[in-house]
Amino acid sequence: MTYEKGVTMSGALRKGLMIIIVLFIGYYLFTNPAGLASTARDGGSALWGALTGLFDTLIRFISALFR
Repeated sequence: MTYEKGVTMSGALRKGLMIIIVLFIGYYLFTNPAGLASTARDGGSALWGALTGLFDTLIRFISALFR
């Protein structure tokens, strides 16, 4: 990952960040499993809605090209 002026994120920093994220998700899972399930469900629903909207628009565009 490169930032301004050629500064790169070191492997140790990236690994440390990933460990912190995994620990946070694990902590959240054990302290509030219903909240994590709700968040995952809502995120999945939003992603599905975005994908279906994208493909619907793409199909309409392609259909309009061949009329």
